[in-house]
Amino acid sequence: MDDLLHLARRMMLHAHAPYSKFHVGAALRGEDGSIHGGCNVENSAYPQGLCAEAGAIAALVAAGHKRVLECLVIGPGPEVITPCGGCRQKLREFASDDLPIHLCGPDGLHRTVTLGQLLPMSFGPHHLAKP
Repeated sequence: MDDLLHLARRMMLHAHAPYSKFHVGAALRGEDGSIHGGCNVENSAYPQGLCAEAGAIAALVAAGHKRVLECLVIGPGPEVITPCGGCRQKLREFASDDLPIHLCGPDGLHRTVTLGQLLPMSFGPHHLAKP
């Protein structure tokens, strides 16, 4: 997990958050052990921003991967932050309910939960599988 934390911290430093001042970093481990990071990128037209998790997913897919084995999210303060609802669903596209999600702050790990705990009874790719 240290490699994920190191990358997510670095990503957080590169976040573009001039409006909220809330910098977030994320790192994902692909099925081959590779790691991919992302940071939040705000936009003056608020709905057009990008979450850190979404950026990390895009980096994972751009590198040719389709499975996430581990996720780490880091925020700037003492409160535990979790992926937003949209990012939970985005993660579900590339991971199963047992995906560990490490929730971190500047001081390190606060808690680890699973995607299934954050998104119970989720809708996933298996719902669209043809019989």
